[in-house]
Amino acid sequence: MSTYSSNDQIDFGKTAQDYSRHRQGFPAEFFRRLKAFGIGQPNQAILDLGTGTGTVARGLALRGAAVTALDPSMNLIMQAKERDQEAGVQIQYVNAKAEITGLPDHSFDVITAGQCWHWFDEALAMQEIKRLLKPNGRLVIAHYDWLSLPGSVPALSETVMQRYAPDMRPGFSTGFYPERALAMQREGFQHIETFSFDHADFYSHEAWRGRIRASNWIGARLSPEDVERFDLEHAKGLQERFPGEPLQIWHRCFVAIGAFKP
Repeated sequence: MSTYSSNDQIDFGKTAQDYSRHRQGFPAEFFRRLKAFGIGQPNQAILDLGTGTGTVARGLALRGAAVTALDPSMNLIMQAKERDQEAGVQIQYVNAKAEITGLPDHSFDVITAGQCWHWFDEALAMQEIKRLLKPNGRLVIAHYDWLSLPGSVPALSETVMQRYAPDMRPGFSTGFYPERALAMQREGFQHIETFSFDHADFYSHEAWRGRIRASNWIGARLSPEDVERFDLEHAKGLQERFPGEPLQIWHRCFVAIGAFKP
């Protein structure tokens, strides 16, 4: 069995199709709660960093916001555009990194980063965000993690994943990220608020296998041959332990929101 080192480059473009088809993204409750903070209003200028296949950007555009979405992977952007066409929304895409966007100063009311902050150089990304926000503009950092509870489907999946990704720690996420609020505070953001909630998504066996293949531990790092070997082993484990469908997968959403006044 081939494995990768922790220093190997991660490329989500390698798994763009699985990413687009099987990552369900943030649930409707996430957008409802953002609305209570005045985020996602009609014509509000929003930049979505690390957009991937555009699930956050699309959710905000469907609610009337004027959304620009940025990602370093053109493969993911192409998948996002296909999903936008299906949803009937218009989003402007930029192929760039969060740390160097090339976008004009003070252009956005809100900047969002959904399930991607951990990939950024935090110091550089914060400086770019502060340059891009309008006065009193807000930053939203959000996470949506599956919960690897004892005896759960994710716990089984992570056990198989670790055999191919030995530097992965099963049960690695609690779904809470208080350090995001602390990072905002260090950078001079004010009126910082956080919220979290748990939510169950439902997957067929095929869809959950695709969701796991689309993770950074598998499809974004392994060779195609190792991805195939992993998938067969994962499918066997699911069929033996959780033969019924749909699979109930509990997630935790954590969100930090702060306002920046230059």
